[in-house]
Amino acid sequence: MTALDAVPAREQPQHHLTLLSDLTPPSLERTWLTAPHPTLPLVATCSSDKTVRVYSLINFRLLSTISGGHKRSVRTCAWKPNIQGESVLATGSFDATVGIWRRWDNYGQFNDSTLNDDNEGRQPRHGSQPGEEKEEQGDDNDNNDDDDEEWRFAVLLDGHDSEVKSVSWSASGLLLATCSRDKSIWIWEDLDDGDNNFETVAVMQEHEGDVKVVCWHPAEECLASASYDDTIRLWREDIDDWGQVACIRGHGGTVWGLDWEAVENIPSSSSSSSSSSSFPLSSSANSVGDDRSGSDLVVSQWKTWHALSGPRLASCSHDKTVRIWRRQPKERPTGSGIPAASAIPSIIRPTGTDEIWEEDTILPRVHELSVYAVAWSKKTGLLASVGADGRIVVYEERFVPLSSGEPQPMETDDALGAAGADSSTSASESTHPPTDWKVIAIMDGAHGIYEINHVAWANRADRGREEGKEEEVLVTTADDGSIKVWTVSQ
Repeated sequence: MTALDAVPAREQPQHHLTLLSDLTPPSLERTWLTAPHPTLPLVATCSSDKTVRVYSLINFRLLSTISGGHKRSVRTCAWKPNIQGESVLATGSFDATVGIWRRWDNYGQFNDSTLNDDNEGRQPRHGSQPGEEKEEQGDDNDNNDDDDEEWRFAVLLDGHDSEVKSVSWSASGLLLATCSRDKSIWIWEDLDDGDNNFETVAVMQEHEGDVKVVCWHPAEECLASASYDDTIRLWREDIDDWGQVACIRGHGGTVWGLDWEAVENIPSSSSSSSSSSSFPLSSSANSVGDDRSGSDLVVSQWKTWHALSGPRLASCSHDKTVRIWRRQPKERPTGSGIPAASAIPSIIRPTGTDEIWEEDTILPRVHELSVYAVAWSKKTGLLASVGADGRIVVYEERFVPLSSGEPQPMETDDALGAAGADSSTSASESTHPPTDWKVIAIMDGAHGIYEINHVAWANRADRGREEGKEEEVLVTTADDGSIKVWTVSQ
């Protein structure tokens, strides 16, 4: 059975995943994850060979190899956001440690002259070993300035008792979250004092199994985590103390991956996906504006509810599903001033910072084995998933069009009863417009017979991109050490 057999004929994907390039040379061992740089056209790939390999998205070639910091497989990495003139990379390893690496952006292959296609023959540089002295690097160094071109192993964060599975920086770049097989989540604060000092802010141990992934909210200091215990948990700080504010149950197996929706995201209103050859980088709100089949009322309703509930959370699991979760707003949109949770008996009503998260939808079931990773584009709103079956699946969310003569959706009786009759709360302020997720592209056997461990969206930077138009590509990472770059097009 192929993935297409699981999709109804009338909903067969109308788009194609096309291999743009492999990142070369690949690792000779398993690769776990590829993290796109927040501002530069490069990615970092974690490998079982104890290294992180940095590739250019302009010519798809290896730029440098970061080595010497870990004694076992590097399982995860994440770039620090909101930093100028320097790239900072956090790495997590099966040796139970987290490394912080730094490199000046205006040195070596990270400047414009060395990221471009004219440097394909350049040999990649290697990161220096921790504690390595300049005189021990051999006679190849003509001057001490070469040291500035290398990755600097700034600090080793030690605290976990077992394999580190995931690292994630907060949107501000001030906090770093790490999680481990030891069932714990650690939050570290970068003191940014010039001495590479980090302070332990919190250690959370509520999960009952390996914590597989941590993922920060795109704007707030809210952390999501997922575990072998089949749960997703949300964490926030309350009066200088970090604690759990929600525990989401619904998956029937290990939750492997998480990703947040963009702060400002609007589903497509077209009956078919974007007509352009590649999806633009601009927000999906633009596609709504271009297609007048989506009414201003629907868009207004969506924005109101989205502003109240905030970005949704996507998850994937051993149960072969991809699910979307939405936070229940604590207040009615306007007028009532009564908490939405008031319909719940007071004995179980959330108090303080507690939040209610509910399942928004289960995406079309296309995967046949565990789904290991999801990536929700912050630009287009498209969502991609990969897993043990070797498939890449791309989904698009669309507003459900109203049939001719069908009334606009109104507030339900239950909701009105909970909030109390309030004529000042209009339908446009209180109705959540219905949406539907469609599979728009599928690729079977994307890495041959090998499982795909990770997927990420990245800005397209090669010379084949359309002039004057920003595009995105998908980057997939697999068990055979290969990293592939894909385009999505009609």
